[in-house]
Amino acid sequence: MHIPDGYLGPATCGFFYAVMLPIWALAAKIVKKTLKNRQVPMLAIGAAFSFVIMMFNVPIPGGSTGHAVGAVLVAILLGPWSACIAITVALVIQALLFGDGGITAIGANCFNIAFVMPFTGYYLYRLISYRCPVNSKRRVIAAGVAGYLALNIAALFTGIEFGLQPLLHHTTIGQSLYCPYGLNVAVPVMLGGHLLVFGWVEAIVTALAVSYLQRHSPELLVEKKVNS
Repeated sequence: MHIPDGYLGPATCGFFYAVMLPIWALAAKIVKKTLKNRQVPMLAIGAAFSFVIMMFNVPIPGGSTGHAVGAVLVAILLGPWSACIAITVALVIQALLFGDGGITAIGANCFNIAFVMPFTGYYLYRLISYRCPVNSKRRVIAAGVAGYLALNIAALFTGIEFGLQPLLHHTTIGQSLYCPYGLNVAVPVMLGGHLLVFGWVEAIVTALAVSYLQRHSPELLVEKKVNS
C-alpha cells in the first residue's frame, strides 16, 4: 500500500501534504491533552508494532506493496488520534531510512494509512461493539471486522490515487507522466491482494490481540476519549 516516489504528480503530493499538515497539528494537540503519562510507552510500542508488521510486505503489480498495518489495533488501544501519530512515525522512518514509500508521497501514505485507516477502523469497532462488555466475544469479532474493512478502505483510496494520475498528469498525446495505470487497473489490483490476503492478516492479528488483552489487560480496552 506504500506509494513510492514518481507515482504521484507534484500537485497530488502537495495536496496530500496540505491535507495532512493540519491533521498532524490537531493530532499532536489532542494527544498532548488526552494521552496520560503512563500511556506514552504504549504509543511508542504501537509505532514500533506498526513499523514491524508493515515491513512484511509483498510487491503487487503496479509498483506498490501489500501488507498488514496494525493501525486499527493501535486506535482501539489509544484512540485514533494517537494511532495517527504512531503510524505517521512508522511511515516516516520507513521512507527515510528504508526507502519503503516515497519521501514525496509521505503525505499521501499518511493520509491513507495513518488517517483513513485508524479512524475508519476505530469507529467501525465502536459501532459493532456498541455497549457490549469489555470481555464480550463481540469485541473480538468487531476488532477483526474493523481491521479487515479499514485496511481495504485504505487500499481503495490508494488505488484511486494511482488511477487518477493518468487523468491529472499526461502529455499532449495522452501519455501518463506518473502512474501509468488508470482506475480500471489500479483499483482492482490494489484491492485484490488486500481483500484476498492482507485484509485477513490484519483481521486475525487485530482480533487475536484484542482477545489476548481481554484475558490479561482488559483495562486497555476501555473506550478512549477522541475529542479535544
